[in-house]
Amino acid sequence: MERRYNLAHLILAVVVMLGLTLLVVDADTQAQIAFQSDRDRNYEIYVMDDDGKNQRNLTNHPDRDLAPSWSPDGTRIAFVSDRDGHVPKGRVWSTFEIYVMDAEGKNQRNLTNDPNSDHSPAWSPDGKRIVFSSDREVNFEIYVMDNNGGNPQKLTNNPGTDQHPSWSADGKRIAFSSYRDGHFIADSGLTSEIYVMDADGGNPQRLTENRQNDDSPDGTRIVFSSDRKGDFANYEIYVMDADGGNQQRLTENRDRDVSPSWSADGTRIAFSSYRDNQGEIYVMDADGGNPQKLTNHPRNDGNPAWSVPVFVVAPAGKKFTMWGQLKQGAR
Repeated sequence: MERRYNLAHLILAVVVMLGLTLLVVDADTQAQIAFQSDRDRNYEIYVMDDDGKNQRNLTNHPDRDLAPSWSPDGTRIAFVSDRDGHVPKGRVWSTFEIYVMDAEGKNQRNLTNDPNSDHSPAWSPDGKRIVFSSDREVNFEIYVMDNNGGNPQKLTNNPGTDQHPSWSADGKRIAFSSYRDGHFIADSGLTSEIYVMDADGGNPQRLTENRQNDDSPDGTRIVFSSDRKGDFANYEIYVMDADGGNQQRLTENRDRDVSPSWSADGTRIAFSSYRDNQGEIYVMDADGGNPQKLTNHPRNDGNPAWSVPVFVVAPAGKKFTMWGQLKQGAR
C-alpha cells in the first residue's frame, strides 16, 4: 500500500512539472504585438504573434483607432479613438479619447471624455493608473488617471509641448518628450528632448540635449527615436541608460525608423519603419542586430506595442527590471 501511495505521488509530481513546463513554454511563445494599421482604409487596432503570424483585427469601427498599449497583465489594451470625439471650432478632424478593451477586442469603452484630444496612453507597472498626454489646457501636457478613467490629474505645466509618457520600472518616475528647451531649426521648427520626472510631476530633469528631435522614450534602458542626423525624414532608433548616459544608435537607414517597443525579456525591440515606402512593423535584437520585417502590406502599419506574457523564461545570465509595461534584461 505504501509503495502504491508513493508511486501515485511520483506520477502526480511528474504531471504537475510537465504542466508547469507547458504553461511557461506556451506563454513565452504566445507573446503578441498590438499595432495600428489602415490596411482596411481606416486605422484600426490589430494584433499578431511576435513572429508576425496570426495577424487579426481587434477593432472594426468607421473612425480611427490608434496607439495601442497593453496592460501589465496582458488582459486589456488601451488605445485612442476619435469615434466619439468632438470637433472643435475651426478644426476639420474630431478629437481623440482614450479607450480600453479586452485583449481579444471585446468590451470597448471610453475612459476619457474631453472636448480636446487625449493621446499616448501608458499603463503603470501595477496596472492601477494610466498616464497620457492631452491638450485640454491649450498645449499638450502629461496627465495621469485611474485605470477606469477616474481621478485625472495634470502632472506637467509648461508652455512647451509634453507628450509620449512612459513609466519607470518601479512606477516612481515617468519619462516623456518635451519641446520646453528645444532648439529652433529653420526647416523643422522647434525640436524636442527626453525628460524624466517623479510620478507626481515633481523634479523634472532633461536627459538629452540635442539640436534635433528626440522622441518617444520607453525602457529601463530608454529606447527612443531621433532625427539628430539632421534630416526630418530620417528618424533612427537610439538607446540610452536611464540617466541619459551611454547613448547609442541602433538603426542606420535612409528612411524613418520610429515607435520602438521592448520585448518582454528585453532581448528585442519592435519598431515601425518606412524603409519599404510605407509603414511596416520590424523587430531587431536589443543591440540593433538581426532586423526582421513582421508585416508586409501595401497600407501603413505602425505603433507596435509588445505584450507581457504571464510567464517569462529568462535567458541565462539575465536579470530583469521594469520600465512601463515591459520586463527587460539588464545589460
